[in-house]
Amino acid sequence: MTLARRALAEFVGTGALVAVVVGSGIMAADLSHDVGVQLLANSLATAAGLAVLILVLGPVSGAHFNPVVSLAAWILGRGKDISGRDLLVYLPAQFAGGIAGAMVANLMFALPAVQTSTHDRSGVHLLLGEVVATAGLIVVIFALIRQGRTALAPVAVGGYIGAAYWFTSSTSFANPAVSVARAFTDTFAGISPASVPGFIAAQLAGAFLGALLLIALYGRVQHTSRRSNPVRQAAAADQPR
Repeated sequence: MTLARRALAEFVGTGALVAVVVGSGIMAADLSHDVGVQLLANSLATAAGLAVLILVLGPVSGAHFNPVVSLAAWILGRGKDISGRDLLVYLPAQFAGGIAGAMVANLMFALPAVQTSTHDRSGVHLLLGEVVATAGLIVVIFALIRQGRTALAPVAVGGYIGAAYWFTSSTSFANPAVSVARAFTDTFAGISPASVPGFIAAQLAGAFLGALLLIALYGRVQHTSRRSNPVRQAAAADQPR
């Protein structure tokens, strides 16, 4: 796949993920005044949507949809699974796609395309939740790669994020691009711009701790060439011939 196609997949995938998160949050809040029901609907839609997006776009770009996943792939693979040039293209595509996804979700529910969220998510306990959520995500993804079981990524990653909605205090953003994008919607899934830097710092710390835990559990990550990227190979193997 050309870099342009992979960047497009990251843009579309991150945008679609944010649209699912924001859109399902708006729908849930419209249909129920029970916060528990709202979170349940939001988490189920996000888990299912993420699994589908990984399955569909994995063969194109590896389905990162997340700057910390791309950074971890670059660092742990020592530039072999994703090059520095790829990283410089993936990151802006993810951030831009996320913002576009939030705008589309707003418009689908007859809201202004761009809003400023007033949903404060400050607090040390929430930042700890983001550290835990992101560390776990990194371990899940790269443990599957080490095991050669990346075909299970759609179910495993979607399931982990769905569960982390409930066992982390922050409801598991675990994604800097999604965090920035959710500042553009003043709805159930929003986060105030003032809370975003803390979340991103916690996510970067979580990714670092997750990588350390992965190495402690599996040893140093063996890298492959980009042409034999195990994520894309496994996802491609699942496609009908």
